[in-house]
Amino acid sequence: MPIDMSVWQGRIDKEDGDAGRRIHQVVSKLNDNVEKGIALFGFCTDEGVRRNKGRVGAKASPQIIRQALANLPLHHALPFYDGGDVDCDDGNLVEAQQAVSNTVAHALQHRHFPLVLGGGHEIAWASFQGLAAHCLACHPHHVPRIGIINFDAHYDLRTPSGDAVTGSSGTPFSQIADWCQTRQWPFLYACLGVSRSSNTQTLFNKADTLNVLTVEDTDIAPHTLNNVAQSLAQFMDSCDYLYLTIDMDVFPASVAPGVSAPATHGVDYPLVEHLIKQVLSAKDANGEQKIRLADIAEFNPNYDIDNHTARLAARLVWTITRGLSPRQAKRTDNTRFDSHQINTAHCDSQDKERCDDRS
Repeated sequence: MPIDMSVWQGRIDKEDGDAGRRIHQVVSKLNDNVEKGIALFGFCTDEGVRRNKGRVGAKASPQIIRQALANLPLHHALPFYDGGDVDCDDGNLVEAQQAVSNTVAHALQHRHFPLVLGGGHEIAWASFQGLAAHCLACHPHHVPRIGIINFDAHYDLRTPSGDAVTGSSGTPFSQIADWCQTRQWPFLYACLGVSRSSNTQTLFNKADTLNVLTVEDTDIAPHTLNNVAQSLAQFMDSCDYLYLTIDMDVFPASVAPGVSAPATHGVDYPLVEHLIKQVLSAKDANGEQKIRLADIAEFNPNYDIDNHTARLAARLVWTITRGLSPRQAKRTDNTRFDSHQINTAHCDSQDKERCDDRS
């Protein structure tokens, strides 16, 4: 994929030395020979939004988020890489999603943490496929419990009309649920920030049928945060690995005007950040973070005001990267990001050798 490093520009405070560095000063191109770190990718598409009858414009967002992220101060220890963008210029969404899936799986194979910038929320189907492919490659005889945590005003559980070609930004978690059912994998989905005024009763019924953990936007407030955190903790306890996906329309339109479908209520950023930090701190029995993948979707720069939404998206990336660093800093050199240690008890010797070969 092409990698445009010219976007990584910003202030330089030479007088402050290394402690004054900003992200644009440390980001480098991703290749197969670098040490493990955070791998940033873009999915430049709003084809799924168009199909879902939304406001197009999210295609341009990955570069805008990079620009907003570039000048933020460096407060994480992990190497930071730019892996370039996947474009969807010809309307072939399935092919573009497969390219993202392959990119995510490849990054995981090389022990990186993939962080993908959308684009519409059709990114979720692509991201999940990449993580699932990696789990299958590493432990083909074990069924993983992948927990999806989605901060979103919408369930995105619409049923695709016809075949996979008709998938959209409104169908990714329905596609994932169908995929899991076909393979007899558990479908573990938590949607936080759901707006009842933006989802039909059909979608709420479907969420109930699929045993989705639902927390509505009106139920996330300072005085209810502990209860929400407890529900989220119980959900994460049942999962082997976590996939975090954030739709920018989960925030109030006054804070995030630049989205495909602005929220009239939304959830305040400090509350979302608190819960994201909880996700990042979730650990398995070996003390390893459960999170394996994250993405950000539905930022639409066409409707942003004074870069408010761009800066918010950049802050989310910054928060995630900072939250990953403590775990990584404590790792020894022979600890593998992709070893999935909590699963090895369930794997045969061939599975373990397959993972060991990737160290």
